[in-house]
Amino acid sequence: MQTLNASIITIGDELLIGQTIDTNSAFIAQELNKIGVWVQRRVAVGDVYHDIWNALEEEGKKSDIIIITGGLGPTADDITKPLLCEYFGGQLIVDQNVLAHVKFLFEKIYRRTGPILERNLNQAQVPNNCIVLHNARGSAPGMWFEKMIAKENNKVPSKTVYISLPGVPHEMKGLVTTEVIPKLLREFSFPSIIHRTVVTSGQGESVIAELIKDFETALPKHIKLAYLPAFGMVRLRLTASSFDKDALNTEMDFHFNQLVSLVKEYVVSESDTPLEVMLGEILRQRKATLSTAESCTGGYISHLITSVAGSSEYFNGGVVSYSNKLKQTILSVSPHTLKTNGAVSEETVREMVKGALDTTGSDYAVATSGIMGPGGGTEAKPVGMVWVTVGNRKSIATKEFHFRFDRERNIRQTAHVALDFLRKFILAND
Repeated sequence: MQTLNASIITIGDELLIGQTIDTNSAFIAQELNKIGVWVQRRVAVGDVYHDIWNALEEEGKKSDIIIITGGLGPTADDITKPLLCEYFGGQLIVDQNVLAHVKFLFEKIYRRTGPILERNLNQAQVPNNCIVLHNARGSAPGMWFEKMIAKENNKVPSKTVYISLPGVPHEMKGLVTTEVIPKLLREFSFPSIIHRTVVTSGQGESVIAELIKDFETALPKHIKLAYLPAFGMVRLRLTASSFDKDALNTEMDFHFNQLVSLVKEYVVSESDTPLEVMLGEILRQRKATLSTAESCTGGYISHLITSVAGSSEYFNGGVVSYSNKLKQTILSVSPHTLKTNGAVSEETVREMVKGALDTTGSDYAVATSGIMGPGGGTEAKPVGMVWVTVGNRKSIATKEFHFRFDRERNIRQTAHVALDFLRKFILAND
């Protein structure tokens, strides 16, 4: 059996000028990967007729499945639908099911009074040679086309599927999960793509690579090893695909166990689990609670913690004490400490943790204070200098960090090292 490849084409000038970040491609690639489709190319084009046409041509020669997002709205710059009609040799017709759905949305859901604009009704027009995919979340339907195309590496034409989806992420996600993936599974047989990921902390990518160099050299050619460094951690991911899932699982388990044993000193997790999820599980298992006292991170640590469903079970809340006044009034930081040592100091963050524990009644607390940049640094306290403190009522631990990035990355880096520092503290103080 042949492994099927996919391309993703995203359409819109806003993507090319950086006004909108392309999150659609990431979601689509993840969902395709789950069913055994390997995304080999991602292409972004503007709202230009011949650019879109050329992208359809080029990707059709390379991939078996091409998913297109964007350009299906009711405005003049949404040219994808008429272009697809011409590309596949069809004619626009009104789909009565889509028309009824559009009217339902405007009359019942959007509560629109008065006549519906013609441009909105035109959303019900589709090429007569496509399969319509129902968009329960919006007015622009998805469209499924099929075409026999000879690939670059095979002169014999094979079935190529083009799937056009709206660019609105909420609508696109609904169509992918309820329409696209189920139909792909009915139309094709896919191999299993298996990933095994171990997350490490405490050493950089080069040190980890040196530890596993012999392992990497000895890996079978069909198993790929990827290094994924981010925020003080290195994720090591093994990937392989096969139509024999059971045999592949056994083989992957063998190599993954070897990998874990080589880096065991630095292992954080043997699954691709975000830090905030790992920390939540640790707190939940201990029936413990947590609070935060953030200065330089501005609430980002709390954001990460509360992004996990069910975090209310262990997270009591946080204080964003950006000013010295709030550090004193809410967290009981001593004015003498602030005057003598400054807000960015070990002494201040230690008192912030104590204040958070007293104010919230939590079992654990984490505090941050630093200089995120781009200004505000001095020779003694340069931009990127951060103090992080974690603790409970018996013990407090503090670390000084120095980052070298821009403001946003410094904030994100601080939040992640703070969560990891807290994770290690809890495990060490059981």
